[in-house]
Amino acid sequence: MVQQIRIASYNVENLFSRPRALNQPEPVAAAVLRAHARVNELFEQEVYTPAVKAEMLQLLKELKLLRDDGDATRTSTFAVLRRIRGRLLRRPQNDPDGSQVTVVASGRSAWTGWVDLIKDRIDEKAITNTARVIREVGADVVGIVEAEDRLTLARFTDSLLLAPVTGDPIYPHVMVIDGNDPRGIDVGILSTAGFPVTRMRSHIDDGPFGDRVFSRDCPEYWFTFPAGSALAGEQLVILVNHFKSKFGGNNPASIARRKRQSKQTADIYNALRTAGVEHIVVLGDFNDTPDSEALRPLLVETDLTDIASVQPFDDGDPDEDRPGTFGNGTKSSKIDYLLLSPSMRARANGAGIFRKGVWGGVNGTLFPHFDTIEAEHQAASDHAALYVDIDLD
Repeated sequence: MVQQIRIASYNVENLFSRPRALNQPEPVAAAVLRAHARVNELFEQEVYTPAVKAEMLQLLKELKLLRDDGDATRTSTFAVLRRIRGRLLRRPQNDPDGSQVTVVASGRSAWTGWVDLIKDRIDEKAITNTARVIREVGADVVGIVEAEDRLTLARFTDSLLLAPVTGDPIYPHVMVIDGNDPRGIDVGILSTAGFPVTRMRSHIDDGPFGDRVFSRDCPEYWFTFPAGSALAGEQLVILVNHFKSKFGGNNPASIARRKRQSKQTADIYNALRTAGVEHIVVLGDFNDTPDSEALRPLLVETDLTDIASVQPFDDGDPDEDRPGTFGNGTKSSKIDYLLLSPSMRARANGAGIFRKGVWGGVNGTLFPHFDTIEAEHQAASDHAALYVDIDLD
């Protein structure tokens, strides 16, 4: 008799490798990410006008790719220029400052290439602590945010998340659909043997070409409640998301992008409800607070309910004054969510925030963390995991 399902959401902040720029102070990282995204957009132009060429050169200079294609062994270099066919630049010798470098390609058809971000390996202890979080939360289904790709997530689970007696993977079902983030930061799902994925649908193409709605994706993962449960044979749909971040500044464009993503996710949810699907969970890192205008379409204008209202609720903080899910857990850092449709909320019998993989404060003393985290760089993630228990009896 299956009496309960536990569903979790966890931003793992990459598993084995992470863009080097993201380990820099925010102003540096934001500038690199902006230049990387913009220069790759310009490369796709059919014709390289003088203005386009001038902007390309400026961006390549910012990325330190003007004089050469980049070298991952230089710790101050955050990107490399990949050239497959044709020629993009003319780089004269004896030009130490790169002032004489010119763009010789006439447009996209004249060459093939792009700029990639350099990635560095994540600390081994941080990787094992990430696995420890997932193991100790013990969910049947886990929505994963910031996975590199499906094979990486599968290697992680098959190596570090094994049953102690049999040695079999705890999560034999692993799925990630590559999304729209050029850094390769995607969302996915893990599930135990009793909850195989029966259907999935991607929303990476929602919105017009060149202006897609989702920064990553908002995939639908469908499950069937198992025999022996009160909902046997009925469908469960989980939407996993990662909205536009505030990284580099919470400007009007960033807010508008999150609101657009929130509205589209609400539309997907409402369409499922209209089609007769009752059991739905929307989860992930929404990168904004519950009172934000950006999240209003999802948090206020639907019948979804935040798990924070479920009782009993364990916020993972002995002082019970930190409702946030990111970093130090302050109110302004509540950016991760598990939202329940009415049928799921009616069956919710417990929920919480699992903070033991986070290094809280300068000295890691704001709330309890694993004894295997001895320094901030060994933390599993800056994000706490969330979970909710759903009664199936």
